Amino acid sequence: MVTYRGATYPWECDQIGHMNITWYVSKFDQANWNLFASVGITPSYLRDGKFGVAGVQQNITYKRELMAGDVIEVRTRILEIREKVIRFLHEMTNAETQEIAATCEITAVHLDRRTRKSCPFPEAVRKAAEARVG
Repeated sequence: MVTYRGATYPWECDQIGHMNITWYVSKFDQANWNLFASVGITPSYLRDGKFGVAGVQQNITYKRELMAGDVIEVRTRILEIREKVIRFLHEMTNAETQEIAATCEITAVHLDRRTRKSCPFPEAVRKAAEARVG
């Protein structure tokens, strides 16, 4: 599933000319929110229900440089959904060459923002996520 499309801008590049790690993280974060919305964790769900999702582990692997002007695509797959935890993998590619530039595996926990504790995902969210595991 495509969860982000964008481009690398010159101001996102560092002194040696490639996209700085700050922007990899930012683009993966934007992909997170598109993934979440696709399984029912929408902005209104988070606001109205006083819920949240907190990343508890994030592992990024950098494979290829991205330069100013490169078009980027992030594809995401859910690896696992449990009662309170979701684990997923992002693959960031150069849309022109189809080379993988970076991967990011994230483990996140569903939270009740009122109690500041983890809580189970609603059944509809769990089922939607289960349908996307793979």
